[in-house]
Amino acid sequence: MADQQEASLTLPSDPVSVSTARRYVARVLTEWGLPDDAEIADSIRLIVSELATNAVQHTLGQSPTFTVDLRLDRDEELYLGVTDSHPRWPRRLPAAVQQDNGRGMVIIRCLAKECGGRLTVSPTAEGGKTVSIALPWTVPVQS
Repeated sequence: MADQQEASLTLPSDPVSVSTARRYVARVLTEWGLPDDAEIADSIRLIVSELATNAVQHTLGQSPTFTVDLRLDRDEELYLGVTDSHPRWPRRLPAAVQQDNGRGMVIIRCLAKECGGRLTVSPTAEGGKTVSIALPWTVPVQS
């Protein structure tokens, strides 16, 4: 059994990249042994969709790409991060009754918590940021 497995994909900051990121993460997790119909698989697909959408919508054209990183550590924890080069960190917007957006980070935080995980935001050396989740992994690792 590998101590760690990693996968990464860089995509253009374009709305069509959100579905590409979601499919990529789903494929990698299936390769690592997570059944496509597992309840946590749905949560992870929603989380990556929200993270990728944030990377596309809120970088204001200042991040031409974003990168999706996956890491599975010792059959214990799944790390999923989305990195962009825009320096502005995500922030929770006030929830107005007619508001159509601004709830992504709340959704991500809630899903991560429901799955026993945590959400973090960290700066990159290049001045951007990585928004990531870490979730417990209970599926046997595939080599």
